[in-house]
Amino acid sequence: MNWLPEVSAHAVRVDVLLAGLLLISLAVLGLVFGLMFLNIIRFRVGSRVPVSHEAVVHKSWRFEIGWTTATLVIFFALFVWAARLYVVGFQPPAGAIQIYVTGKQWMWKVQYPGGQREINALHVPLGRAVQLLLTSEDVIHDFSIPVLRIKHDVLPGRYQSLWFIATRPGSFRFYCTQFCGIGHSRMTGTLEVLNSTDYADWLDHTPASGSLATQGEALFIHNGCSGCHASGRYPPDAQDTARAPSMVGLYGALVPGPDGRPVRVDGTFVHDAILHAGTARAPAGTYTTEMPSFRGVLGEDELAALVAYIQTLSPSAPPGMGAGAMTPREGR
Repeated sequence: MNWLPEVSAHAVRVDVLLAGLLLISLAVLGLVFGLMFLNIIRFRVGSRVPVSHEAVVHKSWRFEIGWTTATLVIFFALFVWAARLYVVGFQPPAGAIQIYVTGKQWMWKVQYPGGQREINALHVPLGRAVQLLLTSEDVIHDFSIPVLRIKHDVLPGRYQSLWFIATRPGSFRFYCTQFCGIGHSRMTGTLEVLNSTDYADWLDHTPASGSLATQGEALFIHNGCSGCHASGRYPPDAQDTARAPSMVGLYGALVPGPDGRPVRVDGTFVHDAILHAGTARAPAGTYTTEMPSFRGVLGEDELAALVAYIQTLSPSAPPGMGAGAMTPREGR
């Protein structure tokens, strides 16, 4: 049995990086301590090596510059290697399956695009890109799947994004690795990696109350959003005096922020606009009304459904931007 199992290509790359860091660190440590012990033994009391207090010490600047430059280049290369691996971990490929994961004391609630829901369980297909959109309902959690070598802080009121491609079927554990209260040790779950046939069968036999987008549409109407947000294409004409912008074509578009600079509309933007209307509103005078905050009115599950629905109104939106938490925004 592999004592350090790897279930994704990303896990292999992380292990190789850590092995490289360990070997280079051991080499530097061995060189430094080796020279220390060599001098301790060579110039110990009673040694026959001639030592003159009047001897002139010759300093080699070539050796100093060479040693410093070599270590700088090596460790900078390691930094670039690790930074690239880190950044790629937050850039899901096109067509990734978006699964919403919400942390709550003390459980993980999972929602699938088709409307299926689970608690402390995550089912994913083998060989398919999966994007996890993470948020918290209460305190800071940390979602970690050791066999995939991925983990990320899960913050209340914000979306975080991780993605992976599982390369081996089986059952694996995931955890909360941020102390979040007295029930922290119970906040674990099981990742089930299934082949395509078994995954499709699981989806078919798991109860679902409509897709996330369908649920979001119902919430959009129920909470009166449709009364203000028009149905015309975005952006509105110069003569349009609608009370709020249209949602059709909005997701993925560039809009003017409060300071006039362009901001990309992504999952985080929509989430913040609903909960903290004042932080994502357009410049004063753009529309005739100001959106109220729905903080405390809508839960994170409902916000995920609304984001999924608004995303379907923009079929040409760039893929893989469901969270946007780690995506640079224009003008920022």
